[in-house]
Amino acid sequence: QVQLVQSGGGLVQAGGSLRLSCAASGTIVSPDAMGWYRQAPGQQRELITSLTTGGIIYYKESVKDRFILSRGDAENTANLQMNGLKPEDTAVYYCHLDQYGTVWFSQGTQVTVSS
Repeated sequence: QVQLVQSGGGLVQAGGSLRLSCAASGTIVSPDAMGWYRQAPGQQRELITSLTTGGIIYYKESVKDRFILSRGDAENTANLQMNGLKPEDTAVYYCHLDQYGTVWFSQGTQVTVSS
């Protein structure tokens, strides 16, 4: 079992910034990737950014150059710095960790960007 605890998020005006943090614990032996998904109202959950243990970072095109994913100081932690937020970034955000073909998710955190 893997547990993911996420913090951060909230309400911000368009153009503002927010930071999400995530800490994973439990049976983590060989994680493949860690990052974030989000789910907007009426939409499917989508992968927006992910960092592999090999150091490769993926960004969804719509967040590239605005969001920055980084490893935390502690093992199995990650941070997502979100800059230049837009109303279309409004969604519930979920931290994820992939291991042995299973994707584990944190509880969701609401991010709301007002125009």
